[in-house]
Amino acid sequence: MIRRNLLAGLCGLAGASVFGAGALRAQTADDISNLGDVWRAWKAAHLASTGRVIDRLQQNSSHSEGQGYGLLLAAVMGDARSFEQMETWTRVNLAIRADTLMAWRWLPDTPERVPDLNNASDGDLFRAWALMKAADAFGVAEYRDRAAAIVADLVTTCIVPRPDRIGMMLMLPAAQGFQTDEGFIYNPSYAMPLAMMELANAFDAPELASAADGAVQLMRDLASGGVVPDWVLLTPSGPRAAEGFSFDAGYEAVRAPLYLVWSDMASHPAVARYAQAQANLPPGLVATVISRQSGGVLATDGAAGYNAVAALTACAASDQIGSRIPPFAPTDPYYPATLHLFALLAQMHAEPRCLPL
Repeated sequence: MIRRNLLAGLCGLAGASVFGAGALRAQTADDISNLGDVWRAWKAAHLASTGRVIDRLQQNSSHSEGQGYGLLLAAVMGDARSFEQMETWTRVNLAIRADTLMAWRWLPDTPERVPDLNNASDGDLFRAWALMKAADAFGVAEYRDRAAAIVADLVTTCIVPRPDRIGMMLMLPAAQGFQTDEGFIYNPSYAMPLAMMELANAFDAPELASAADGAVQLMRDLASGGVVPDWVLLTPSGPRAAEGFSFDAGYEAVRAPLYLVWSDMASHPAVARYAQAQANLPPGLVATVISRQSGGVLATDGAAGYNAVAALTACAASDQIGSRIPPFAPTDPYYPATLHLFALLAQMHAEPRCLPL
């Protein structure tokens, strides 16, 4: 059922291609309901009835990333009930800082459920994006006001100049903890260019637009020397490895090429780097940790979600018609399962020729 409905919707998108990109994007909204079985399977596996998105491999925790991702999926799927459940849980349990940003993690089995009030900017970014979309989808003006406030606080606390490029801005991973005497530590996969640009345009936030441009350029710079890494230290003399942080492309960096494809940037060199690293692996396995220095594969995984990202990227970086995006696997852990849904949305939004075969 999941596979059949998905293919029906995506084939409809491919058939619409003669009408141009604008028609394709309009069609996406009409055909999103064909992902209904996938969405219900994701919710059954990862969403509690309270609205808490559960990451079972991380101490059964919930975090701002998961809540932001879940909210976006609910908004796109037109699921007002699930959206309000997640948003209510988030406001009660994570949106407890003095500003409108979220504390980054909630632990169910500790006396202090939120031991650290620092935020994670990617979670805040996705929540703001979701609220903006939900305001239109569900006709709730308050959601738009919340999104605007989050954007304003992100700009105030997390947007900083790139130290080696005059006039270029970037978004810090959090409001505290990533500035050093040498510069600052940056996570390229926290930047989702499409989300940043849509929010910047909606709420007149040129700083966020500049940070989106800065992220795209930095990933271009990094791709000239290898795969885009999980983390990088930015200094006045240029990017380099950050002590104590992965400089390889691992489970964090898998999002970078996905977000670029979703943002209509399939020709970006970071996408090609990631696609090249996935070549020549046995069927069903995906490189989940890739050496930046050598390009060699350091770890693999067979989860369907990681296969979906790799298949979409391979298709987007080539001129092929159709992709090997696999059927959704309800048994995948939270992270690859969510990336799988993102890959399907990215395919529908930006790469209609890459429909699953």
